[in-house]
Amino acid sequence: MTLAELLEAEARRLDFDLAGIAPVEPYPIDRYRAWLDRGYHGEMDYLARPDAVAKRGDPAQVLPGARSALVVAANYHTQDLPAELRDDASRGIVASYAWGDDYHEVLLPRLRQLATIAGEQAGQPLAQRVYVDTGPLLEREMAVRAGLGFVGKNTNLIHPRLGSWLFLGELLSTHDLLPLAGPAQQDRDGAATAQAAVEGTCGRCTRCLDACPTGALVAPYVLDARRCISYLTIELKGPIPRNLRPLIGNRIFGCDICQEVCPWNRRFARPTKEPAFQPRADNIAPRLADLMALDDAGFRQRFRGSPVKRAKRRGLLRNVAVALGNWGDPAAVPALVRALGDVEPLIRGHAAWALGRIGTGEARRALEEGLAAEGEAWVREEIRLALV
Repeated sequence: MTLAELLEAEARRLDFDLAGIAPVEPYPIDRYRAWLDRGYHGEMDYLARPDAVAKRGDPAQVLPGARSALVVAANYHTQDLPAELRDDASRGIVASYAWGDDYHEVLLPRLRQLATIAGEQAGQPLAQRVYVDTGPLLEREMAVRAGLGFVGKNTNLIHPRLGSWLFLGELLSTHDLLPLAGPAQQDRDGAATAQAAVEGTCGRCTRCLDACPTGALVAPYVLDARRCISYLTIELKGPIPRNLRPLIGNRIFGCDICQEVCPWNRRFARPTKEPAFQPRADNIAPRLADLMALDDAGFRQRFRGSPVKRAKRRGLLRNVAVALGNWGDPAAVPALVRALGDVEPLIRGHAAWALGRIGTGEARRALEEGLAAEGEAWVREEIRLALV
C-alpha cells in the first residue's frame, strides 16, 4: 500500500466521506482576481490581500516545498428542515451546517491525526499543514483536482453521489503522494468516484439562481457575496443594507436555499453518520423572541461549541431584529422595545427598523421615546426613518 492509499484509507477510518490526492501546483486565478475587482467579496478584505491572493494562486507559498495535498470531505447533512418549523415566521432559520457542533473543532484534530500518520510512514522528515476553510487556499479547486466533485452554478462543490452538503479539509505535505494512476479518490464505501466527479454537471439547470431571494448568484458560478444571506448574517459586521433586509425573511445565520433546491441534493443527499453534526435541540429553528432576550452570558452559554458563536451576540441579535420585523406580528413588539435600549448600537438600529415595519401604536411610542434618548447618530437616523 502506498502512502497515498494509506492516507485515503485512514481518512475513511476517521469518518471522512471522501478523500483524494491533488498535486500542489500553480492554479489560474484570473477569475478570482476578476471577482475581487468587481468587489464581490464585500468587506472580506482578507480575501483580497496581495499575499493571500498570491498564495491562492500557488499553494507552495502557503507551505514552502509542498508537493501534494490530501483533500477530504465530510458530509454534514442530517435532515430537511421540518415544514412546521420552516413555515413558522416566529422562529429563526439557521443554516444546517450550524445545527450541531463547530465543524472546525471536529475535523481539524482528525486532519492532524492524518498528518501524524503521514509523518510516521514517510520515512523522512515532512513539513505539513492542515486547514478546514481557514487557510488561503482555493479549496474547491483543490477538491476538483483531487476528484471529489465539480463546482456547481451555486459555487458549491457537488459530488454526484453525495450532493453538496460537504465540509472540506486539506493536508498539505512536502511529500509527493503522487504519482498514482490518475487521482485514486474513493468514497467512504471504497468505491472509486473520480470519473463520476469529472463527469458531473449542472446542465441547463438554474434552480439555485432562480431561488436566491437576494439575487446573490448574479450569473452561473458567480456569487456576489454582498447580496448573499450567509455573508449578510455572518461576515458583515455592520448594518445590513436596508433594501436587503426584507429579502432575508427569518434567516438569522446563514442560508441553505441554493443547496435545498439543487437536484443533486434532492436526489442523492443522504444523512451523515457523524454524531457531532446531529442537530442540537435549540439550534434548528429557535424562537426569535427567546434569542432577543439573550445577554452576553446567555449567548455564550447557549452557543458554546456551535458555529453560531461566530456571529457574536451583536451580529446574531441584529439578524434576529430583522427577522422579527419581517415577521411583522405585534407579538414581537415587547422584545423589540427591549432591544431598542440594548447596549449595542447595531442591535438598537435594527430593532428600530423592525418596529417601524410593525408600526403599531406601541411600536411608534417606543420609537419616539427611543429617539429622545438615543445618542448614536446612525441609530437616530434609523429611528427617524422607522417613524416615517
